Amino acid sequence: MTAPVIRNLLLAALLLPTSAAAQSAAQNAVPPQHNEATVAQLQAEMASGRLTSEHLTQEYITRILALDQNGSGVNAIIELNPDPLVMARNADALRSRGVVLGPLHGIPVLLKDNIDTGDKMQTSAGSFALVGMAALRDSTVAANLRAGGAVILGKTNLSEWANFRSFESISGWSGRGGQTHNPYGIDRNPCGSSSGSGAAASANFATVSFGSETDGSIVCPANGVVGIKPTVGLTSRAGVVPISHTQDTVGPHGRTVADAAAALSVIQSRSFDGRDPATGGVPLGWQGTGKTRPKNIPTDYSKFVNPNGPPGREAGRYARRVGRI
Repeated sequence: MTAPVIRNLLLAALLLPTSAAAQSAAQNAVPPQHNEATVAQLQAEMASGRLTSEHLTQEYITRILALDQNGSGVNAIIELNPDPLVMARNADALRSRGVVLGPLHGIPVLLKDNIDTGDKMQTSAGSFALVGMAALRDSTVAANLRAGGAVILGKTNLSEWANFRSFESISGWSGRGGQTHNPYGIDRNPCGSSSGSGAAASANFATVSFGSETDGSIVCPANGVVGIKPTVGLTSRAGVVPISHTQDTVGPHGRTVADAAAALSVIQSRSFDGRDPATGGVPLGWQGTGKTRPKNIPTDYSKFVNPNGPPGREAGRYARRVGRI
């Protein structure tokens, strides 16, 4: 076992409550004031000086320690970044000078554990085979988040190797991270290889999170959240553990459509990133038609969100009796 892994395990052990009473006290201490808060609401609070990124980041860390490995045991987080409070303080310092880098400035986010971050965290795809071989540089997605002032809080669990290992693999299970659970039904399947990302956003462990999809891995784990699977080439796969060069894409999970749209605006590659040819190419469905890559890719997808929803439409759910429920 490598030294970084041992250090992280010892840190986690020191942070864990040691008794049932301590666990109960930890759950009662979970700050509730920003549960379900949107990106826009948090930005408004930070702009007014009523909230700092550092305070918000600490709230999410407290919630993760109390409810992810303890309490309800969602088990969505595979690793916490040791430096998020430093990132948050830097975001606060920039804001104090009137500099806001984008819609996710100072906002804590989580990344699926197959997306490279060139820092102290691992990128393992949930497998012990990659532990101890940290990424040498950021993925394009992580680099775009840093450039946009986001606070990278940690990595989320996933189906090991993004489910590309067996016809009988289990959604949300990895050798390194164990089994992720659905926050709305802790004994239910969280669905999809990006289930840690979906569960983390749903459980208010970060404002938004990011997963990857080859076939269903973003849209399936929408456990009370919004998942967006972008067109292949809109977001870069550079620095993402691959499966298919024609299907892989990175996208957000958010608790509202507006949050997911804001997150997509930050991570997208509107032009060739120099590392993933798809970011400079023609979308797959247009190839052979004579069309070229669009020149008018939006900078902000939030402007397309209708706050009143589609007129004459109702959102509903289909429910059926399962077992004794």
